[in-house]
Amino acid sequence: MSDGHQHNGHERVPGRQRRRFPGISSRAYEHPADRSALVALRKLSGFDTVFKALSGLLPERSLRLLFLSDSVRVSDRQFAHLNDMLRDACYILDLQKVPPMYVNQDPNPNAMCIGLDEPIIVVTTGLVELLDEEEMRAVVGHEVGHALSGHSVYRTVLLFLTSLAVRVAWIPLGNVAIMAIVTALREWFRKSELSADRAGLLVGQDVQASMRGLMKIAGGNHLHEMNVDAFLEQAEEYESGGDLRDSVLKILNVLPRSHPFTTVRAAELKKWAASRDFQRIMDGHYPRRDDDKDASVRDSWRESASTYADEMRTSKDPLMKLVSDIAGGAGDLGGRVRRGFGGFTGAKPGPSRPDGDGDGDTDG
Repeated sequence: MSDGHQHNGHERVPGRQRRRFPGISSRAYEHPADRSALVALRKLSGFDTVFKALSGLLPERSLRLLFLSDSVRVSDRQFAHLNDMLRDACYILDLQKVPPMYVNQDPNPNAMCIGLDEPIIVVTTGLVELLDEEEMRAVVGHEVGHALSGHSVYRTVLLFLTSLAVRVAWIPLGNVAIMAIVTALREWFRKSELSADRAGLLVGQDVQASMRGLMKIAGGNHLHEMNVDAFLEQAEEYESGGDLRDSVLKILNVLPRSHPFTTVRAAELKKWAASRDFQRIMDGHYPRRDDDKDASVRDSWRESASTYADEMRTSKDPLMKLVSDIAGGAGDLGGRVRRGFGGFTGAKPGPSRPDGDGDGDTDG
């Protein structure tokens, strides 16, 4: 807990009591798409054994040695304020074994949780210097959420396959096969980031701090120049603006990314913070990890499908609205598509008939 004084350049805010969630299952905060995938994977007999068998191929030992030799390990003697946050986060989410954390010299603000046998957390100096106490607490909770969900295993595999795809790029079919797996893993991991954002909120229990942290990651340490409401309006504009061309470009822009766009993360977290699900967890009503073995794959997939259907039905994105209308039996599909993609040519939407003179004009 903090004492209200300056510590290593950070203003220490007064400590406050936070709710704890004994025995909480990661299913409590996982995004439905993330949860359905994880429940299915956990049900596969021998799945963990197969993944662990990959440890001989994956550079996990090398990574651990690298961080141990060329980064600073967080402890009660080094980055003590981060060590306090890490222990608090594990206490709040009831993670029995505190994962090792390292601070790595890198001006880019970033954090990750990797590892097959045991998770390790790495935060960069750029992130430590950027965020205040409460914002950083949400980030540490985010990474502990990854550890509790078991995301570190799949994140490590994703890093390995991404590196492998680069090395075998000269083998056409091999590269295509690997990139197909990488693309699927990235889609899952983007959803896992939304889950971890929720875990960060459960640990920090300060939605404004979570919003500020995401804003700073997007715009740097200029908080006096930024506004949370305006930042969330950007997410609204991003989701609803443009035509079908913009919808396609959004998909292409996000495909190579492991993380969702920052404004989208902020909007998703804000929505979850206002939900009944979040309030039930804060009131002490949540799934317990003792019941994880009994979790139904079918129920998880059904909830995931329902969530996607709801998102499609309520989405303001032009492509999602078009797909929803098609599913609902809306007519005039050709006209809808022509109007949606009109931005490519600048042509006015609507039916037209060539006038036969070759100049591209149309009759009334």
